[in-house]
Amino acid sequence: MPFNERSKHITQGIARSPNRAMYYALGYEKADFDKPMIGIANGHSTITPCNAGLQPLADAAAAAIREAGANPQMFGTPTISDGMSMGTEGMKYSLVSREVIADCVEISVQGQWMDGVLVLGGCDKNMPGGMIGILRANAPAIYVYGGTIKPGRWKGQDLSIVSSFEAVGAFMAGTMSQEDFDGIEQNACPTTGSCGGMYTANTMSSSFEALGMSLLYSSTMASPDSEKRDSAAESGRVLVEAVKKNICPRDIVTRKSIENAVALIMAIGGSTNAVLHYLAIAHAAEIDWTLDDFERMRRKVPVLCDLKPSGHYMAVDLHQAGGIPQVLKILLNAGLIHGGCMTVTGRTLAEELAEVPNAPRADQQVIMPIDRALYREGHLAILKGNLAEDGAVAKITGLKSPVMSGPARVFDDEETAMEAILADKIKAGDIVVLRYLGPKGGPGMPEMLAPTSALVGRGLGESVGLVTDGRFSGGTWGMVVGHVAPEAYEGGTIALVHEGDRITIDAHQLVLQLDVDNAELARRRAAWTQPQPRYTRGVLAKFAALASPANKGALTG
Repeated sequence: MPFNERSKHITQGIARSPNRAMYYALGYEKADFDKPMIGIANGHSTITPCNAGLQPLADAAAAAIREAGANPQMFGTPTISDGMSMGTEGMKYSLVSREVIADCVEISVQGQWMDGVLVLGGCDKNMPGGMIGILRANAPAIYVYGGTIKPGRWKGQDLSIVSSFEAVGAFMAGTMSQEDFDGIEQNACPTTGSCGGMYTANTMSSSFEALGMSLLYSSTMASPDSEKRDSAAESGRVLVEAVKKNICPRDIVTRKSIENAVALIMAIGGSTNAVLHYLAIAHAAEIDWTLDDFERMRRKVPVLCDLKPSGHYMAVDLHQAGGIPQVLKILLNAGLIHGGCMTVTGRTLAEELAEVPNAPRADQQVIMPIDRALYREGHLAILKGNLAEDGAVAKITGLKSPVMSGPARVFDDEETAMEAILADKIKAGDIVVLRYLGPKGGPGMPEMLAPTSALVGRGLGESVGLVTDGRFSGGTWGMVVGHVAPEAYEGGTIALVHEGDRITIDAHQLVLQLDVDNAELARRRAAWTQPQPRYTRGVLAKFAALASPANKGALTG
């Protein structure tokens, strides 16, 4: 509904009701009821460095909105720190928080009948959760990312949160000293901001620039830097103009703009979680988008950026090298994105990129030109086969060969798998199967950063495969395949794998295959029974009851 109609609705409603007095209690004056009411969905919390720096950004946005002639209305959204909950039962709440954040944004915008909303978040699920809520409400909106953390340093090496997870494996293997282990742990996270490689938070925020829902350059700014506050303020001003022009999210988020976002994700070597989240974002926008669309985009878009976890550089390095706009300009010139898509500024993406150089600077090695792409095709491969009839996602950057066949080592939970890895019971050539960790079975589809990092830390990152119906952190790299669907809890073939069965992972042929004949699989399937649910009440039980499968985005609404 346009601003004048939404405002007329709420203003007349307030005028006819004693509830108007409640606005006066907040400091409103009579003239304020003729101004747009702009929500600020503020994810600030002191529970995680990703979100601990958000309040100054929220304050800057609120001041800018007020100066632009609108009324800011601030409300909160929760966050779960993936890095802090990793490897614990709390990690099961991470993906669930995406849905809760979406509900918070939708409820507040629609319940208070706001004219627009600025969503501000830092940790992994803040971005997709906020965008899903934005698209459900479809009031004019903009996303403001809280910013990336600056790299830690230890003995001359850049560090990220993943460094500390990998250090666990190296320390337990006896290849790292106590001094280095403590030094990495204590120095990996030196400032506020989200995890500093091209992990999930930076992947999703970067993609929002390509989607047209965030200001250019905003996704790679460091959280503590003054330019991040300036960008938050400018976002508030841009949103007020979008409200006046009635530019709504579903005018911006189209099938073509999602193609732009996915092309960008492939070019920067982004997180596997982006697959899950864009399935959910497309659903919220009522756009038909499937796993096959990711594979279609992968085949045409090369990897251009040398970024962690599989590369060398951090998000702050990408920012100094030209940021996401430089990557987008390269893709635009190559005909790999749609320049005519509208952005939240009211200008097209091509117009926004007009002043960006055509080629990356020669004095940097973070962003490569098309003719020097790191990989000719994208890195997020969609595998199918009898072990994943509805699909699975493999991240294949940084691997010498994305093909492997070996015996299954089967675990029904993360804890026992970690015990086996740390006890040196997993050997080169093994394929670890982690199951009953999907949307319903986990429940909540937890990430497997701890076991994958332990394998990397023990020197097994490329020689051991890992297959799961759960998820991976954006910080994961190695021979890993996740999001296996159907999941084990729903009777997917992954539930039928026995210890020692041979599994083939072939990202060249896009195959994930259990090398067991159909007759034996039928016998096993007849003997299989669904386990009892791990939770029968509370938010995890609700999620397990409502969540769609991973190949549909693992969403609840």
